[in-house]
Amino acid sequence: MKLLRVGTAGSERPALLDRNGTLRDLSGLVTDIDGELLADASALARLREASQTPDVLPPLDANGLRVGPPVGRIGKIVCIGLNYHDHAAETGAAIPDEPILFFKAPDTVVGPEDTVLVPRGSRKTDWEVELAVVIGRTARYLDSAEEALGHVAGYATAHDVSEREFQIERGGTWDKGKNCETFNPLGPWLVTADEVPDPQALPLKLWVNGELKQNGTTADQIFPVGEVVRYLSHFMTLYPGDIINTGTPAGVAMGRPEPKPYLRAGDVVELEVEGLGRQRQELKDA
Repeated sequence: MKLLRVGTAGSERPALLDRNGTLRDLSGLVTDIDGELLADASALARLREASQTPDVLPPLDANGLRVGPPVGRIGKIVCIGLNYHDHAAETGAAIPDEPILFFKAPDTVVGPEDTVLVPRGSRKTDWEVELAVVIGRTARYLDSAEEALGHVAGYATAHDVSEREFQIERGGTWDKGKNCETFNPLGPWLVTADEVPDPQALPLKLWVNGELKQNGTTADQIFPVGEVVRYLSHFMTLYPGDIINTGTPAGVAMGRPEPKPYLRAGDVVELEVEGLGRQRQELKDA
């Protein structure tokens, strides 16, 4: 299923994109697309049954309708740094022995076509297309990558916007360069795990002002999705509705020759993970 949330920010309603590309209202069946729903097998079964006969669901006019983040009330966003071989190479970093972790606050999440704000004083705002993993079952101390994949509700396209000076040159952890407002566009859809048979076979692309900048595949991940979920479950409990951003392939501004083409107000970024939908953001000054 392709699940999404539509409407003005803070007042989104649950929806489904049916097999014919028609947007359908789910608010008669569920109140939201969130961790509570994703942990409820019977509710998901009702949605899956409805998706097989979508004419029973009221259609929505998509014209002018904002698409919000596909998951509401996100608990935490755990991010994996340097998780692609080619990205580590372009930045001159050693391949990590274990996943590098940092966090993004849930309030950084915006819709896939919402404005991204360049922070005041920023000189190095960068782009990163990523595969986002959405947790569907509580995960703690998992034994294997295979078991871990059974705790995944679905997948989405994410944009891990980053300010590199804040991240690297201002001391402390990476979090200062990762948590500026609007720095985590998510969506358009939550695609349920049954429609993504192999999360390690997904092409990712990103364009800036129409120029292709990133063109990678999740096959290049150093730590695959199942291993990331298993690993994290030994350091924290993952709950339904938690998000994991799994890293970005090569092609970011930081990895390019001087003068590095960091983002500025007026730039337009488009990105997609194949099968998970496309995003488009115009940048403006904060």
